[in-house]
Amino acid sequence: GRIGIAGQALGICQAAIDIAGTYARDRSAFGKPIASLYAIQLKLSQMACKYEAARLLTWQAAIAKDRGEDFGKQAAMAKLCASEAATFCGHTAIQVLGGMGYVSDMPAERYYRDARITEIYEGTSEIQHLVIAGKLLKHYADNQVPIPASVTPTEH
Repeated sequence: GRIGIAGQALGICQAAIDIAGTYARDRSAFGKPIASLYAIQLKLSQMACKYEAARLLTWQAAIAKDRGEDFGKQAAMAKLCASEAATFCGHTAIQVLGGMGYVSDMPAERYYRDARITEIYEGTSEIQHLVIAGKLLKHYADNQVPIPASVTPTEH
């Protein structure tokens, strides 16, 4: 299901982060590790943030499922965010590795390829957005959620 695909995507994310971080630590350019370069640090930080956000959404979906609650929206959000994070991390790992990212001895190109398929099966990212929006709109149709007075729409 979608939670399982999110978990798979998280594994790809973590692997991509690990190879990028290790490579950045070990590879030197201009007499210092590339990990000391702001551009590389930015990429690693972005990868880590996307991974952690997707991981928390995946846990939230899994907990809701374990409790027997309706978890459809959470599962769609987890699958969407985790698969997109995996693709981002796979792509970014290739960027950090530079030319080595395309060498078959380095698994970064495989991580990117594997990440892309997680955006497709169990529903494309576009389908996940439809599921999420549908659940959200159903919530607003079923519940009288008040609009704060300062932003209440007026008729003209």
